[in-house]
Amino acid sequence: MMLMKQVELLEPEAPVRKPKRVAGGEATTDLVFSAYVSDNAPVFRQILDLHMPDGGIIADVTYGKGAFWTEIDLSRYTLLASDIAAKPQRKELSQIEIKDGVDCRALPYGDNSLDGLVLDPPYMEGFYRGDTDHLAGGGTHAAFRHHYSNGRAIEAPEEGAPKWHDAVVDMYVRAGWEAERALKRDGIFIVKCQDEVSANKQRLTHVELITAYESMGFYTKDLFVVVRSNKAGVSRLIKQAHARKNHSYFLVFQKRKVKLSSVVTAPKPR
Repeated sequence: MMLMKQVELLEPEAPVRKPKRVAGGEATTDLVFSAYVSDNAPVFRQILDLHMPDGGIIADVTYGKGAFWTEIDLSRYTLLASDIAAKPQRKELSQIEIKDGVDCRALPYGDNSLDGLVLDPPYMEGFYRGDTDHLAGGGTHAAFRHHYSNGRAIEAPEEGAPKWHDAVVDMYVRAGWEAERALKRDGIFIVKCQDEVSANKQRLTHVELITAYESMGFYTKDLFVVVRSNKAGVSRLIKQAHARKNHSYFLVFQKRKVKLSSVVTAPKPR
């Protein structure tokens, strides 16, 4: 008689189920947006909140009267303020030390030493003239000149040096190379600019700067549009040829190598 082995039948193991993936976060409209009808200070605060970690060393190399910083909690950052010609300080920012006579194209900071750099030079060609009588912002517009320029004519340019709008772009480009030198890797470069019509030709300054800075190795990380809340006017108008500019830009760049370019080559179809 053969003995049969008793085989114990085991129930198959149930498959292990992965926990259901649950999306994090919460629904909200409390976001940083790309365009505001606003003054500069509230938008600048949003930019720092989004792009600048606490504890960062930030050089504002065209500090002016400090208008960008009036809504910033200065305990969060180390601010290095400088300008080519320091202006009287705002009462709410009186504790800030401003280095006078510092050219944004030749900064006193070491290589790879800054976490952030802010640049806002005069961005109208009318401020790049060799005769004080011909500077933009004369007469009833003197307050405009006081806020956006040091009120001085530029030194006699070298032969062949850029003029008019090209002089504006040249200023930004030279300051951009200094930013590239002084910023740490992944450092943030915040640039204020505005397009203009020069010699009756449309000049898209923000596009020119994006392409220039990307050629230096910067990544265009963000862009903010600031629309002025009041209407601009002119004293005399014969015929309008271009839309009057009532917006400006904050461009946010990062010092990092990214294989992206805003320049598109469009070969003609055969």
